[in-house]
Amino acid sequence: MQELQFNRHRRLRHSANLRSLVRETHLSVDDLIYPIFVVEGENKRNEVPSMPGVFHLSLDLLVKEIDEVVSLGIKSVILFGVPDHKDELGTQAYHDNGIVQQATRVVKEHYPELVIIADTCLCQYTSHGHCGIVEGGQVLNDPTLDLLAKTAVSQAKAGADIIAPSNMMDGFVAAIRYGLDEAGFGHIPIMSYGVKYSSAFYGPFRDAAHSTPQFGDRKTYQMDPANRLEAIREAESDLQEGADFMIVKPALSYLDIIRDVKNNFNVPVVAYNVSGEYSMVKAAAANGWINEKEIVMEMLTSMKRAGTDLIITYFSKDVARWLAEDK
Repeated sequence: MQELQFNRHRRLRHSANLRSLVRETHLSVDDLIYPIFVVEGENKRNEVPSMPGVFHLSLDLLVKEIDEVVSLGIKSVILFGVPDHKDELGTQAYHDNGIVQQATRVVKEHYPELVIIADTCLCQYTSHGHCGIVEGGQVLNDPTLDLLAKTAVSQAKAGADIIAPSNMMDGFVAAIRYGLDEAGFGHIPIMSYGVKYSSAFYGPFRDAAHSTPQFGDRKTYQMDPANRLEAIREAESDLQEGADFMIVKPALSYLDIIRDVKNNFNVPVVAYNVSGEYSMVKAAAANGWINEKEIVMEMLTSMKRAGTDLIITYFSKDVARWLAEDK
């Protein structure tokens, strides 16, 4: 019989240590950004019904949560505010004593080295649930920019290290960059949600942030999930306007977009492992259908493999524990 000629790829998979030695993609606790939802009031730690393990936290309980985050080695959090008062202009978003501004000061007082990212949007603060000023049933682009810049400046004054605008108005990065620079915050970077799709995966987040639109949807300002080249145009515009990071949101169904952004732009790319991705895993794990740890680690590794540098994920604390256990 003629001797067969073929490659022996299995040689590099023979043992766990050998597989580890040649592993191409690595997930680290340094890659993780943990989202936190802060609410007004006292002694509130209420689990979000659609997001098991995620809580609304009042300011008096926030430090205890941050204690745990820091103890796990996580170096950054992103703060979302859920105010008691909402109005048509979202005034609590840019109030100096808004909930995110208060939370930022509390965290910085106890952990000044922790990197605080402030989500900069209006939808949680507006009575209509949209990300901008509404007139005649339309979300107005340019008048909204002033409010976004005011919000960013107030967050920077409170001590935020990074501003993360998520509203998807055209020119939002330019307006915020100008506002920050004029206010003396030229050193504060912008982590733009520049590639943000109008996605069904956001459902549980709207439960968490109380930000469901009261009419219509956000398809006139968030991107069509069918579009790929549009992502490059959006990212390029934001980077020209002064963005320092680029977020792709959601992550799991948009790994090709993450790779496109990484290949085209030399900036840190951030994947947002969104609420729907989180809740699907939690639901399947609760039913015993999947191994939660293995699924989560595979998902997040796929995001790193696709080209992301950082991952915003509600799994951050679990992943930090699993990584520590596996050392």
